[in-house]
Amino acid sequence: MGSGPHLRGQGSRWGETQFRALGTTATLVVERPAALGLATAILRAELEAIDRTCSRFRADSEIRSLCAGAGQVVPVSALLFEAVAAACSVAERTGGAVDPTVGHAVEWLGYDRDFAALPAIGSPLRGAPEPAPGWWCIEFDEHPPRVRVPAGVQLDLGATAKALAADRAATRISSTTGSGVLVSLGGDVAVGGPPPQDGWPIGIAENSSGRFDAGPMVCITEGGVASSSTVVRGWRRGGRRLHHIVDPATGDVASEHWRLVSVAARSCLDANAASTAVVVWGEEALDRLQALGLPARLVRHDGAVATVGGWPPDAPGLVVVDHKREVVG
Repeated sequence: MGSGPHLRGQGSRWGETQFRALGTTATLVVERPAALGLATAILRAELEAIDRTCSRFRADSEIRSLCAGAGQVVPVSALLFEAVAAACSVAERTGGAVDPTVGHAVEWLGYDRDFAALPAIGSPLRGAPEPAPGWWCIEFDEHPPRVRVPAGVQLDLGATAKALAADRAATRISSTTGSGVLVSLGGDVAVGGPPPQDGWPIGIAENSSGRFDAGPMVCITEGGVASSSTVVRGWRRGGRRLHHIVDPATGDVASEHWRLVSVAARSCLDANAASTAVVVWGEEALDRLQALGLPARLVRHDGAVATVGGWPPDAPGLVVVDHKREVVG
C-alpha cells in the first residue's frame, strides 16, 4: 500500500482480500466473510470502470477522448461526468489547491505513465513550469451528460478519481451485501454499512523504501480517511527530486513542508481533497484546517507531528477519529 491508512488487527473474524488495481494495492474487508466473493466482484468492476473511464495512461480511456475533443462539447458517460464534476467541486472547495487541469504540468514533470514504469532517474526538465489553466474553464451539462474541455487543456483526475472509486465501491458493496465494508485504495479508505462493534481499526503509516514506518492506530465508524505524502511516489530529473503532488498555481511540485498528511471526513473524496490541499497550502495549512474543523494529523519533514480538528495526539492503543463536516472553501 501507499502512504497513509492501512488496516490492522482484524485477525480472522472478517473476510479480506487484496489485489493490484489503479497502480496501487486495493484492500477489501467485509464484516461478514460470506459476502467476500460478491463484494470482490463489485469492487473489481468499479475499479475497472474508473480505470477505463478516467485513466490518462490508457490510450482507450474515455478521458483521453474527451481531452482530444479540441474544445468541442463531447457526450460522456454518467461515470465520467460524475468524476469530472467531483474534481471541479473539489477544486472550487479547496480554492484551486486541487485542480483537475494540471495534466500538462504533471506530464512536464515526467509523470507521463503508470508510476511502476516511471524511471527513477530521468533527464533534466526542459523549459519552465506553467500554472494550470484552472478548473473553471471546464464546462459541463448533466442532461444529457456532456463536457467541454478547451483545446490544449489536459485533465488529470488522479487527485480525486481513486477516492471517488473507494466511496462508490463501499456504498455499492454495503447496499448489495448488507455487510459492513472497508475499501482501501493505496491507503485511501472508505467505509460503508454497519461498522464492527469497535469500529474499523486503521494504522496511519508511511511506506518508505518498501517498508512501513508504523504510526498511530485510529478507529473510524463511517466516512473515510485519506493521506497524502511528498516522500512516496517520488523520482528524480536532472538531480532534482520530484513528487506527484502539483501546485496548480505554479505548475511545479508543491513545497515539501509536510511529508505526510492524514485527514478524516464524511467521505474518502473529501478526506483526500483536504489531505492533498494541505500539502499545497504548506505553512498555511494549520490555520486553514482549523477553520474547516476537519480532524487531521500532519507530519513535518523534520518529523514533528501536529494535530488539528480533534484528531487525537499520538498514543499507544486504539483511538477514535470522528469527522465533523465536509471540506469547504
